[in-house]
Amino acid sequence: MSGALRIDRTVTSGVFALDGGEWQVDNNVWVVGDDTDAYVIDAAHDADAVVAAVGGRRLLGIICTHAHNDHIDAAPAVADRTGAPILLHPDDEVLWRMTHPERKPDLPLADGDQLAMGDGVLEVLHTPGHSPGAVCLRLATLNTVFSGDTLFRGGPGATGRSYSDHPTIIESIRTKLLTLPGDTVVRTGHGDSTTVAAEAPGILA
Repeated sequence: MSGALRIDRTVTSGVFALDGGEWQVDNNVWVVGDDTDAYVIDAAHDADAVVAAVGGRRLLGIICTHAHNDHIDAAPAVADRTGAPILLHPDDEVLWRMTHPERKPDLPLADGDQLAMGDGVLEVLHTPGHSPGAVCLRLATLNTVFSGDTLFRGGPGATGRSYSDHPTIIESIRTKLLTLPGDTVVRTGHGDSTTVAAEAPGILA
């Protein structure tokens, strides 16, 4: 790898569908890497936009923070075009199959996994609650955690739908995210970024 490690964001739009309902949503697609190699975090909605965000770099993997359709709908197309593997926690395969019954993820994610790239390492934090296999990804080099739909600016992710649980997501946030330094930037699956310190009072109340 070459050049400084950086984080790029692309916002894509589409439909989130679950339990018979559909909602229009904007998703943050994060690309983490340097001038040579990169990872995509959540290939949402638009394969063309995701591939364009990667640019000419080698894509090391397509990491799924969880398997709700709006976070994975473009993953197979991006994988086919780049040759990159799709990484998902096995506990979310039940949700994955709802969107992609004909295509399995390529590699499993597990708590504590470390995905190296240049000067940085993405550490996998299993944070169930929004979904059983939800993960966050800590990039200590850039003082960042990618929270998917586990933690947002303003509080925890939704837990009112199938395969979610409110006490579980609160426990995940308390034990895996609020233990990080307070100035850690939380880069979310939707909307604006925040920090651990900004969200701690609402979670601990």
